[in-house]
Amino acid sequence: MGHPHKALRTTAVGVVSATLIAGTTLGLAPAAQASTTAGVRFVDIAGDGGTILKANVITPAGAAGTRGFPLIVLPTSWGLPQVEYLTQAQKLANSGYVVVSYNVRGFWQSGGEIEVAGPPDVADASKVIDWALANTPADAQKVGMAGMSYGAGISLLAAAHDKRIKAVAALSGWADLIDSIYSGRTQHAQAAALLDGAGTLTGRPSAELQQVFKDFFSSNLSKEPDLIAWGKKRSPQTYVDQINANGAAIMLANGWGDTIFPPNQYVKFYEELTGPKRLEYRPGDHATAEVTGLFGLPNDVWTDTGRWFDHYLRGEDNGIDREQPVQLKSRSTGGYEGYPDWKSVGATRKKIALAGSTTIRANVDSGANGGVIFLSSILDQIAQLPPMASIPLLPRRWAAVWQSEKYASAQQVRGTAKLHTTVTATKESGTLVAYLYDVGPLGLGKLVSNAPYTFHGQTPGKPFGVDLELFSTAYDVPAGHRLALVVDTVDPLYIEHNPSGAQLTFSSPEHDPSYVSVPLRKQ
Repeated sequence: MGHPHKALRTTAVGVVSATLIAGTTLGLAPAAQASTTAGVRFVDIAGDGGTILKANVITPAGAAGTRGFPLIVLPTSWGLPQVEYLTQAQKLANSGYVVVSYNVRGFWQSGGEIEVAGPPDVADASKVIDWALANTPADAQKVGMAGMSYGAGISLLAAAHDKRIKAVAALSGWADLIDSIYSGRTQHAQAAALLDGAGTLTGRPSAELQQVFKDFFSSNLSKEPDLIAWGKKRSPQTYVDQINANGAAIMLANGWGDTIFPPNQYVKFYEELTGPKRLEYRPGDHATAEVTGLFGLPNDVWTDTGRWFDHYLRGEDNGIDREQPVQLKSRSTGGYEGYPDWKSVGATRKKIALAGSTTIRANVDSGANGGVIFLSSILDQIAQLPPMASIPLLPRRWAAVWQSEKYASAQQVRGTAKLHTTVTATKESGTLVAYLYDVGPLGLGKLVSNAPYTFHGQTPGKPFGVDLELFSTAYDVPAGHRLALVVDTVDPLYIEHNPSGAQLTFSSPEHDPSYVSVPLRKQ
């Protein structure tokens, strides 16, 4: 199945990227503040099975001998040390919270092995809460959890299993682990390689995790059911009914360009939550919208996190519960937009017909691609420079291209574009990647969104339907521009499964026409 040698080559590139990114992040972590921040205690906490978790505790000034302070527990991100949240923890303590941040098991000086938010990690969270209630002036009725990335996922999972948790802020986390790194039945190679590389550099991967990565990168289809079961066990989406029953107030925040945990998987989870909830999206890649807050700089995500806890743990009437619960920041304008629910984000839809029949050959990157993990989305976040391609120059031998008419007015794309088409393949397996571009007068296309799709077990020569959701976004297409849908078969972000010499034909049968449906903000 697939091309293991291509997977390994991509993995090597990803690991190098992981090394550089992890090293840079760790070098910038506020470790130097550990010895100078007043009120910090470094402690050992016995986690599940007695595994020692390295932690730090900050209590409000003058808290000695008193009780009743709300508690916030902060599990660390993947690969980062326990000092990660010191600056934000100090701010929270100054506002009247007891804050306990701990290094999750398997990383740095904490004991155990990396379990990837498995049952021991969930049990650890409860053990940390137990310790905090016994050893600090924390109030058992006012417990919250928060974290970035890995810490976000663990916080959500803990809220499903521990009724004491009343509020969660999950920043750049995941709801569905499989839909994050295996969406469209396609391995997100660079994302998984970064996690693999960073875990190996900073922690102790368990034998189970090592085998999961081995099967993932080798494209071992016989192991697919095991991979999915492993991921579902570690997905908050699996336990949404338990989270709802426990009633925790859930705040979710993510970046439009998150290449580790793409935005779509948070949407379904958010829609199924029945308690107090909030969903925020901003430009940027994985955790890049939150990272400045770790250094004490003004940061909207952390500000809202504080407001969320102030209301749901301290009972402060700060109005956050009366705001529109879905808050989006456009990639194009930078302004915030509020919506009552997700379905109101893309209130109307405009279809672009994918007429005719087009055949492309596989195994070659046409020049349309999703860019490089982290780097491309950060450029978009900072300078509004997403990955680009000259649409007229894309080789039609390797890329299928359809374009809309020129738009007389700006088109505010909001939400999740959906592709529906009919494919006929010459081989039983294959991968396609769809891209939506904003095309200017000179034909230069700026990437609006993309998503991969892989199929197995199809009968060569027999048409089959494809429905694919592109990654959710908020992007304004200027007046006078077009939208273009491009489909090819190779992208460095993903492992592709196209046998040598494969061809894909896209058609639009009269009884089942092909189209891309684009969600637009109500004008």
